Amino acid sequence: TSIKTIQPPSIVLQILFKSSITQPTRPGWLYITAVCGCVCIFSPVHNACLLSLQVKPSDAMLTQQVPEILFPWRSLDVRGDGTVRRVKRDWVIPPINVPENSRGQFPEELVRIRSDRDKNRLLRYSVTGPGADQPPTSIFIINPISGQLSVTKPLDREHIFNFHLRAHAVDLNGNQVENPIDIVINVIDQNDNRPEFTHTIFNGSVPEGSKPGSFVMTVTAVDKDDPKTANGMLRYKILSQNPQSPSSSMFTINNKTGDIITVAAGLDREKVTQYTLIIQATDMEGNPTYGLSNTASTVIRITDINDNPPEFTTDTFFGEVHENRVNVIVANLTVTDKDQPHTSAWSAAYRIITGDPTGRFSIPTDHTTNEGLLTVIKPIDFELTRSFMLTVEAENEVPLARGVHLPRQSTATVSVRILDINESPEFSPNPKSIKLEEGLPAGSLLTTFTAQDPDRFLRQTVRYSKMYDPANWLEIDQVNGRISTIAILDRESPYVKNNFYNVTFMASDNGIPPASGMGTLQMYLLDINDNAPHVFPPEVEMCEKPDPNAINVTASDPDLTPNAGPFAFELANRPSDVRRNWTLNRLNGEYAQLRLRIGSLASGIYKVPIMITDSGNLPMSNTSYLKVKVCQCDHHGDCVDMERIIAAGLGTGAIIAILICIIILLVLVLLFVMWMKRRDKERQAKQLLIDPEDDVRDNILKYDEEGGGEEDQDYDLSQLQQPDALEPECVKVGIRRMDERPLHHDHQYPLRSAAPHPGDIGDFIHEGLKAADNDPTAPPYDSLLVFDYEGSGSDAGSLSSLHSFSSSGDQNYDYLGEWGPRFRKLADLYGGGDD
Repeated sequence: TSIKTIQPPSIVLQILFKSSITQPTRPGWLYITAVCGCVCIFSPVHNACLLSLQVKPSDAMLTQQVPEILFPWRSLDVRGDGTVRRVKRDWVIPPINVPENSRGQFPEELVRIRSDRDKNRLLRYSVTGPGADQPPTSIFIINPISGQLSVTKPLDREHIFNFHLRAHAVDLNGNQVENPIDIVINVIDQNDNRPEFTHTIFNGSVPEGSKPGSFVMTVTAVDKDDPKTANGMLRYKILSQNPQSPSSSMFTINNKTGDIITVAAGLDREKVTQYTLIIQATDMEGNPTYGLSNTASTVIRITDINDNPPEFTTDTFFGEVHENRVNVIVANLTVTDKDQPHTSAWSAAYRIITGDPTGRFSIPTDHTTNEGLLTVIKPIDFELTRSFMLTVEAENEVPLARGVHLPRQSTATVSVRILDINESPEFSPNPKSIKLEEGLPAGSLLTTFTAQDPDRFLRQTVRYSKMYDPANWLEIDQVNGRISTIAILDRESPYVKNNFYNVTFMASDNGIPPASGMGTLQMYLLDINDNAPHVFPPEVEMCEKPDPNAINVTASDPDLTPNAGPFAFELANRPSDVRRNWTLNRLNGEYAQLRLRIGSLASGIYKVPIMITDSGNLPMSNTSYLKVKVCQCDHHGDCVDMERIIAAGLGTGAIIAILICIIILLVLVLLFVMWMKRRDKERQAKQLLIDPEDDVRDNILKYDEEGGGEEDQDYDLSQLQQPDALEPECVKVGIRRMDERPLHHDHQYPLRSAAPHPGDIGDFIHEGLKAADNDPTAPPYDSLLVFDYEGSGSDAGSLSSLHSFSSSGDQNYDYLGEWGPRFRKLADLYGGGDD
C-alpha cells in the first residue's frame, strides 16, 4: 500500500527488506524485487517491471547477501491408475535491471543462481549466451561452485540495451540435473548523451510579406538515450535572431516538433534578405538544470515576390533612324526594379500605348540588362512622316502582388526623329504587262516604262538602262524610258515560257550616293502563223509484206490553234515512184494514213515526201520526208533485225555466203603479197648503174653541223648522177628519210616526181620536202633527209651542163666508156655523134 503512493520514480527511497525476493501468495499478484540499488514492482502476468525505483541502500542492506534464483523444483503426481507422474513447477524469472555506466567495483555481483539439489551433492553452474560465452564475451561471469553471477565492466545501453542468458546446473560428471533457466538482464538508461542536430546549419525560406503563422521550416535533433524516458525527450527553443529587424521576434518554434513559423509581419526582402537563428535542443523535457543541450544554426532566406514595379530612369527618351531601315534599334529604354534580379518579378516587358497606330515599332527586352530596345520593324517614309512621339509602359512578366499598383514612373515618352536618305526610283506598275503579236520587226515602239523618284524634295534626274534581256530583242531610251524592238519577236523562242517573255530594266538617279531600282516588263506574245508543219513521227517501220499495210502519221506545228491544225496531208508528185508505191489517206484534221499500193516492198529505207498544210489565216505548207524502214517481220508483225537473225541460228545459204566471203578475202591477201614481192624485185633491179664498189656516194661523210662546203672534200663530184638521167622508177625512190621504216606491203609511201628542171636543185628539194611532209610513217618531229642529188655549184660543174651545149658534139664523151660497163650506155648515147 505504501508503494502505490510513491509519486515520481526519481525519488530516492530508503527501503529495508530482509529477503531480496518477495514471492506472491497468489498468481498474478505483484511483488517487489531489489537488485543493486533498484526496486522493481514486477508483474508475473506481464513478465515485465511495471515500476523501477532507484534506492539508496542502507548499511544494513549492504551486509545482506545478493538475491538468489532457484531452479524450479519437481514433485510427484499420482495418477488415477496408481502410476506416478513427475510434475515441473512453472516459474518465470523476473528480469535483472543493471544501470549503465556503473562506477562500482568490478566484477560486481548481480544475483546468485542455486539449485535445491546442491544439498545432496556438488553441482557446477554456468551461463551461456551473448555477453557470456558469445560475443561480446566475458561481460557476465558465474562462479561455478557458488553460482554467483557478476558483471565485469560498465554497460552501455546505447550499445546493447538487454542481454538474454541461460543458466545451467550439472553434476560433477557433467550430467544435467536441472533444466536450463532463462535470465534477462536489462540495462537501465542514464542521461549520458547530448541531443545532436541532424545538420549543423539548416536552410529554409519564406516569401516576403508572409502573414504571421506561416510555416517556414522544421529543425530536427536526435538523442541516443531512451526516447521513452525523460533522458531522450527533447525540447526546442530559439536562442537568438539576427538581424533583429523589423522585430526581434520574427519567428517562433514548436518546442516539441521543431517547426519554425512566423509570428510577426513585415518580412521585406529588399530590406532584409535573410535571417540567422540559433536553435537549442535540450533533453530531460527541456529541464535546464538536469537536461543536456546542444545548438545549431538556421538560415532563413526571404524569397522575392513582385512587390516592386519597374520604373523608368527618365521621363523622356530620344532616338533617330533613317527612313526605310528595318530591324534597327532606335533607343534603349532603361528601368529600375528593386526585386531580385533575373527573376520574373524583375524582368520587364514593354509595350507602346500611343503614337504608333501602324505598328512600325517594337520593344523587345534585353534579358541581361532588363533594357527595352525600341526597334523599327516596318519601313518609314521620310516624305510621309518625319517624327514619332511614342508613349511606352513597363510591366513585369508576372503580375504585381496584391495591393501593389503601377506608379507614374512606369510610363515614359519616346521621341523618334526620321532621317532622310536617297531612295531608289520606283517603277510603277512593277511588273508591267503588255500584249503584242510576235513577228514585230526591229524598230517597233512597244511602250514607255518609267520610274518615279520617291525623294520629292530633291531635284534628281532619272536614267534608264537594260539589265536582263536573254534574247536581246529590246532597247530602252535612257532619258524617257521608251522601249522599242531591235530584233524580230518570236513566240517560239526557247526564252519564251508560256507565251511570256520578261525583260528587266534599271532606273538610276544622280543622288549622292546614286540609287537605282529594278523594274520588269512582262510581254505576252500572241501567236501568228509563222511556222510550217512537219510530219511526225519522222521515222516509222513497216514490214516487207505489211498486213495491214498502213501507218498513221500526224503533223507537228510550233504554232498554236488556230494557226496549227487541222492539217491537210498530200503525197508529193516527185519522184514519180512515190505515188506509184504509196497512197496517203486523210483520217481527220490531225492524222493521215500511209499505205502501200503494191503487195510488198524490198527491205530498205525509203523517204516518202509528204506535203502538209496548216489552217492559219494565211496557210503555210511544207514538204517533209517520212523515213520508212522496210524490214522483214516475224509472225507478230515486228521487224526482225540482224541480231535477232543471228540469235535464232544461221541457215545454209547464210553459211555458204560467209564461206565465199572468207575465200575472196584470202585470195585478195595472196594477190597483195605476190604484188609486194614483185615490186621488191623491180626495185632491186633498178639500182644505180655504177658498180657498188665504185659508188662514190658511200664515201660521202655526213656532219652534224654545216662545214666549209664541198671545197673541204677531195672527191670527184663529177661522178654524181643527174636526176634526169635516171629512169622514172629510180627517180621515185631518189629521196629517203633516215628514220624511214623499211618497205612493207602494208604501207605505200608518197613518191615525188622528177624535178622539172634538172639544173634547179631548189625544185628538187621542194619535191623532196613535199614527199616527206605527206609521209604517213614520219615521226612528229623534223629529221635529216638524204638526197641522191647533191646539186650544182661544185668544182666539177653541174651535170645539167650536158644539155647546155649545142648539138655540134664538140665535147668528147669517150671517157665514159672507161667508167665501167654501167656507163657504156651513156658513152654510146653521147659519143656517137648527132645520130
